Amino acid sequence: MAERDRLEVDVLFVGAGPASLAGAIRLMQLAKAAGRELEVLVIDKGAEIGSHGISGAVMDPRALDELLPEWRERNAPVESPVTGDRLWFLTESGKIEAPIVPPMMNNHGKYVVSLQKMARWLGERAEEAGAQVFPAFPGQELLWDGDRAIGVRTGDKGVDKHGNPKANYEPGADILAKIVILGEGPRGTLAKQAVSRLKLDAEREPQVYATGVKEIWQCAPGSVRAGSVIHTLGFPLRAETFGGGFVYGMAGDVLDVGFVTGLDAKDPTNDPHNEFQRFKTHPAIRRLLEGAALLRYGAKAIPEGGLFAMPRFYADGLMIVGDSAGFLNGMRLKGLHLGMKSGMLAAQTAWEALQAGAYDRRQLGAYEVGFKASWAYDEMRTARNFHQGFSGGLAAGLFNVGLGMISGGRGFGTTDRLHGEPGHERMEKRGWQPKESPRAPIDGVLTFDKVTDVYKSGTMHEEDQPCHLQVADTAICRDRCTVEYGNPCAYFCPAAVYEPLFEKKGDGFEGRLQINFTNCVHCKTCDIADPYQIITWVPPQGGEGPVYTGL
Repeated sequence: MAERDRLEVDVLFVGAGPASLAGAIRLMQLAKAAGRELEVLVIDKGAEIGSHGISGAVMDPRALDELLPEWRERNAPVESPVTGDRLWFLTESGKIEAPIVPPMMNNHGKYVVSLQKMARWLGERAEEAGAQVFPAFPGQELLWDGDRAIGVRTGDKGVDKHGNPKANYEPGADILAKIVILGEGPRGTLAKQAVSRLKLDAEREPQVYATGVKEIWQCAPGSVRAGSVIHTLGFPLRAETFGGGFVYGMAGDVLDVGFVTGLDAKDPTNDPHNEFQRFKTHPAIRRLLEGAALLRYGAKAIPEGGLFAMPRFYADGLMIVGDSAGFLNGMRLKGLHLGMKSGMLAAQTAWEALQAGAYDRRQLGAYEVGFKASWAYDEMRTARNFHQGFSGGLAAGLFNVGLGMISGGRGFGTTDRLHGEPGHERMEKRGWQPKESPRAPIDGVLTFDKVTDVYKSGTMHEEDQPCHLQVADTAICRDRCTVEYGNPCAYFCPAAVYEPLFEKKGDGFEGRLQINFTNCVHCKTCDIADPYQIITWVPPQGGEGPVYTGL
């Protein structure tokens, strides 16, 4: 076996999303102002910076204004200022338009953006500032000295499906750092390891997630008003299931169309991709897409738990930023500005730690102090009980939102903090043949099956490698999940990765779980929604997965 390379840096950022890249830029700005040389490295699992970036997205520019005040003059890739806001409640065949858009959904002064384009641009700015930015380097495991994080081991390349080295084998490198900052997005692999090992979620509310599914469509010339923003509630979801849709007008007559479905639904046949396809069949949405052509597809998990569901995001040698730490305001449907601010706060903390030569939990706890003194904390506090209010359904959730607007975010209840439960624990056992949710008609023009959409995501994985979707015990899938839930993995995965090939034989079941890992779009839904929590998502070979051009 070849020896692993070892690389030592001052600060290592894992994941090249807006949080990590903003952090790297800010850290280099501080070093330049002080005339100090720093080795700052950003690694990402995607083939290019931004290729795994996907979001709605309407961007609040507040953090970017602080980080790079000249960003407008430097041609940051925003599609358009928001030119109009609408909120629709969809019935089966009609819509009711809200006469007034609620204040938290007022997007005046915001911008519609492609996260992929914005991440690529931020990556260029980070390199200009002096950071090293390396794509195709997935963080596979944290390196520890006791309970202090000291670095990251990146994934091996050239390993066959049995775990044996092939002719092109390249071992991953061990990257040692004084401080490791994790910004891997929702349900990050290394963040999950750290939270579990160090119990960083002790006394926190459970993080709850939704899955966002999105397509971009090329429409007829002159048919799309750039900057138009539409959000929807209602159809096709049942009142008990959290979620809603969005349609954003981008430059060049492109529409971003997407749907968010809560992963705390009770129905084991809850299927985010199917709900999105049904959403497009609504007359109000169908009309917007007449004559248009599908360009790209993608999906991602969204951390919806809010302020009290955030783990402790610092430890010895370690900080966590962005979606990995839950920096998202579900009430405003925004996280880019919060993620960037978290990276900037972590960078300030890292700089002070480097100055002091101390990297322990006590020193890095300044990150939390800075957060609580910032506008980011104030914003998240006003939305602290948003998602928890929807545990009783849509009507209760909207009532809670209304109360929260006049109570500073407390909402209903007698305490400052509403309690929640992990989404997978809410799933109801309905037997091995549960009644399916209504299925979307697939016509290949407006609506598409999962495999077709996966093709539109640009996803690519070499087949002869270890499966990166690790199921601890498939006997549980056969003997328990089939009987109790009817194999919800066949529904909740938006990429047709899981095929439960089980048949009833006498008093039990026979067969196997087929895992089509080459379809995986890296959304992490399976790691989150599996009712037994036996699925672990880890990165495949570096540079593989989706190619989210324009998403």
